[in-house]
Amino acid sequence: MLREKLYRLRKPYNSGMLKVSDLHSIYYEEVGNPNGVPILFVHGGPGSAPSESSRQFFDPKYYRAIIFHQRGAGKSIPSAEIKENTTQFLVEDIEKLRKHLKIDKWILFGGSWGSTLSLIYSINYPQYVSGLILRGIFLGRKEDDEFLYQKGSSYFFPEAFEEFKNFIPQNEQNNMIKAYSKYLNSSNLDIAYQAAYHWAKWELGLITLEPLSDIDKILEDKKSNLELARLENHYFVNHIFLEENFIMNNVDKIKDIKTIIIHGRYDMDCRPSGAYELAMKLNNCSLRIIPKSGHSSREILITKALVKACEEFKEK
Repeated sequence: MLREKLYRLRKPYNSGMLKVSDLHSIYYEEVGNPNGVPILFVHGGPGSAPSESSRQFFDPKYYRAIIFHQRGAGKSIPSAEIKENTTQFLVEDIEKLRKHLKIDKWILFGGSWGSTLSLIYSINYPQYVSGLILRGIFLGRKEDDEFLYQKGSSYFFPEAFEEFKNFIPQNEQNNMIKAYSKYLNSSNLDIAYQAAYHWAKWELGLITLEPLSDIDKILEDKKSNLELARLENHYFVNHIFLEENFIMNNVDKIKDIKTIIIHGRYDMDCRPSGAYELAMKLNNCSLRIIPKSGHSSREILITKALVKACEEFKEK
């Protein structure tokens, strides 16, 4: 029987900072078996750094798990920095990390924005990708942005959207992403923190089927709020720095890579339709729509499905 529960939390056997530009250095750590199968944890956001529990999806006897913090997020420096921070830079950071760690090929394990970045890296460097485990597919299209921040999720969470919307003056509410950009990047840090709080509260309120019990505690961390909100907004106001529908237009380059897609049936952050559209274009893909689940990897059925997917790759 395949394992479906998290592994015991372990400390990294290696960690460091990789300087990827004159401005940016990214944090990385390795957990598990130094001689094991390499698997890269690609976190969401952008700007939502992985927690220690991110290490627990992977069998430490089998996997050499690499976890890194993208530019501007978590332990990477400088914090919440949008300069020199684009999708192309993040893709090249992953490739620099692969070379730095002397890895020939690896599995990419990415959720939400991490699924987006994993797909884009794979399109650019398919020869280095042995498999994909993806959760909460986000295809980075204009329609995906609008569903989350303008009209879509708002129909299901009208009272929360009202709070998110009312931080912005009424005459600017026709484009929430653009409007929030001004306040998140205000030279007045208090205003930036307020905008980040409302942005983070809106999104965190959507990601689970049942409300997060610790959402108030999470939102007390102003630094994390600002990293998440400023970086997400920076990417979405710039249409993830790629042509519209880039992933689907280039999906043929990765159609034969072994892929497992896990998506919550009631995901209000990233629509299940995107996962279905992607899966239908892949030749070697297993799509698992998870019942009674939303977007977050913290939801028990999503957690079980992710661990099970990692176990299945061991069988390969």
